[in-house]
Amino acid sequence: MADRRENSPPAAFVTGWPIKHSRSPIIHRHWLKQYGLPGSYNAVAVSEGDFAAFIDGLKNGSLGLSGGNVTIPHKEVAFALSDRPDELATELGAANTLWLQDGQLHATNTDGYGFTANLDGKHPGWDKVDRAVILGAGGASRAVVQALRDRGINEIHIVNRTVPRARELADRFGPKIHAHGLPALKEVMAGAGLFVNTTSLGMDGAESASFDFSGLKSGALVTDIVYVPLETPILRQAREQGYPTTDGLGMLLHQAVPGFERWFGHRPVVDSVLRQLIIQDIQAAA
Repeated sequence: MADRRENSPPAAFVTGWPIKHSRSPIIHRHWLKQYGLPGSYNAVAVSEGDFAAFIDGLKNGSLGLSGGNVTIPHKEVAFALSDRPDELATELGAANTLWLQDGQLHATNTDGYGFTANLDGKHPGWDKVDRAVILGAGGASRAVVQALRDRGINEIHIVNRTVPRARELADRFGPKIHAHGLPALKEVMAGAGLFVNTTSLGMDGAESASFDFSGLKSGALVTDIVYVPLETPILRQAREQGYPTTDGLGMLLHQAVPGFERWFGHRPVVDSVLRQLIIQDIQAAA
């Protein structure tokens, strides 16, 4: 079968099911234009039943694609179908970034990078803490747990409605990780220097609970991986109680950097212009 990538500019994608609301095309097309690079980046809707065939077409060149991003519900299968997953993707059991190199499909997961790079940019020194609390133990929390552990934070406490889900993450990521049910939240927050919400509480106007952050260490950072709304109810409560906060939009922007560099050969910079583009798109969709 002919390889449509021959003598063509790099063509990248984001795929999921559904995918029409993805903001990745805005990010990558902005960078392509900003740096004057040849190439394209498009959203491709692929159902779960068609995903294996899509990966086959990516590998054999019939789709003419250089690589791309993978989102819900395909991250685990993308990892399983890749030829060369790296250590990050292997430990997570999920991949969000794919690229072809030397005839093989490579895979990584940049969610943890996006999370830490966002905090590095918005709140330098955030990682100089001994204890972190993560609310939620769903798929979104895996990369956050991995990233915090790899930054050297000594105690990472996962608090979740169902303890077995939290315990699975503790078992996966090692002895620094501790699993708890919701009744333990107040206790583990005492003296913590970082609080991370990885649940969907408050997303798109959804109901949220009331939180008392007074037990946190003075100056502790509260952050949320949700970015619609930009200031979630959890972040608003933390701000009103006098704690610094960082929204989740930067995680989305920064996680795109390594993939863009792989596909198009230039490492992009996340700046205020790009951030404002996404904020405008969020407002337009409201």
